[in-house]
Amino acid sequence: MKAYQDMNREELMSLHTDLSKQYNNIKSLGLNLNMARGKPDFAQTELSLAILDIVNSHYDFGEKMEYCNYGILDGIPEAKEFFAEILETTPEHMIIYGNSSLTIMFDQISRGYTHGYLGNTPWCQLEKVKFLCPVPGYDRHFAITEHFGIEMINIPLYEDGPDMDMIEKLVNNDECIKGIWCVPQYSNPSGIIYSDEVVKRFSQLQPAAKDFRLFWDNAYIVHHLYDEHKQVLNILSECEKNDNADIVFEFCSTSKITLPGAGVAALATSLANKKDILSHMSIQCIGHDKLNQLRHIEYFNKVENLDIHMQKQAALLRPKFEAVLDIFNKELNGLGIGQWTKPLGGYFITFESLHNCAKDIIEKCKEAGTILTSAGAPFPYGKDPLDSTIRIAPSYPTLEELKQATELFTLCVKLVSVEKLLSQMN
Repeated sequence: MKAYQDMNREELMSLHTDLSKQYNNIKSLGLNLNMARGKPDFAQTELSLAILDIVNSHYDFGEKMEYCNYGILDGIPEAKEFFAEILETTPEHMIIYGNSSLTIMFDQISRGYTHGYLGNTPWCQLEKVKFLCPVPGYDRHFAITEHFGIEMINIPLYEDGPDMDMIEKLVNNDECIKGIWCVPQYSNPSGIIYSDEVVKRFSQLQPAAKDFRLFWDNAYIVHHLYDEHKQVLNILSECEKNDNADIVFEFCSTSKITLPGAGVAALATSLANKKDILSHMSIQCIGHDKLNQLRHIEYFNKVENLDIHMQKQAALLRPKFEAVLDIFNKELNGLGIGQWTKPLGGYFITFESLHNCAKDIIEKCKEAGTILTSAGAPFPYGKDPLDSTIRIAPSYPTLEELKQATELFTLCVKLVSVEKLLSQMN
């Protein structure tokens, strides 16, 4: 198959005519498809509906009657043990919250801003506060830091993790840098996995700022698509080895494991950080939803059952990811107009178009009835410097809808790419 860059003007014009006809035919179908967010479909949610039947009006609380009252600020013991096993730490390092890990991250940024960590100066009293942002990354992370007026610095993300040379140089020499966003396992949206070397280098950072923190969002720690998978090295234990225990806030939740919006979120951190956090939480709330924590623990009982549950999730998700990748390979391979990741887990695929094409591709998809994540979303301030990164979210549509949307997407990639190459010939 001939690469588009190797075609002359006449060949490109002829191709453009053919692609335009195909595009107009699809537009006439009146599609209404959405791949904008990484939401579970109902089939995934349905796997967990039995969780609602466990802690109910017939449940024998026995010695657990206190779970029906206020208190137990850091979460019920069973939940701390369960999440500690997932995050490879000990229960005393855990705090169990409500349904949203994003809320915990917002709270931690807010506390750094208004009160400071472990007695350090609140960020609101500083002239300048900066955060490092591996890109492409999670738009909601960037929205939080932008909300507080924190300056964000792009860090290139490679196949083994973010650019550690750049991170070490910045973090170890600039006390204005207070943290970095990290999605270490199946990074959102590229699906990359941090290598052991990258994790070790993170644990060995010597930040100029005493209140620097790794915002380690381990959202996809159990979201494997295949039985054989690599597990990211444990950041908490590595930091402890290097007398750096206080620099980590590690987050996770069951939001894409059980019931979206009705799960359980957790934070793992040092004992000093935990004490500091609880001193604020004791004013903020009287305790999170302990019955929902109990419901989840009773449902899974042990981490081995969680693994079985996630294998069922993978069986639903894997065909969708593979369908997208198969269509990409069939329609775009060898054309020189795009590259894409092939994740082994998580919820997203990253597509890289020719420069200055992403916005136009997304707009053409929208005009033909398919909504994608906005161009620029995986970058701070919504600004992709190359206008080339597109986040693909295969999870929510049905398999047939997904195939339709992906076929349309590849057609739009071809059409926009031809138009871009023709414009460069003028």
